[in-house]
Amino acid sequence: MTKTFKMQDLDCANCARKMEDAIRKLDGVAEVHVNFLTQKMVLTADDARFDEIVQEAVKLVRRVDPDCRMVL
Repeated sequence: MTKTFKMQDLDCANCARKMEDAIRKLDGVAEVHVNFLTQKMVLTADDARFDEIVQEAVKLVRRVDPDCRMVL
């Protein structure tokens, strides 16, 4: 499953890269792209565990940039 999420208050391109690196390591993630300019994340992950993966991604986003939020 592939879904696009709006990123609210993403501060910098470096934070976007760190988020990508962290989320990419999650089990079941096929592909992830965080674009600082468009403030969007495209996540492709295992259909059966997609909601669980999204919740883990939310935690990782907040760990990298406490001010940033994924709009679900």
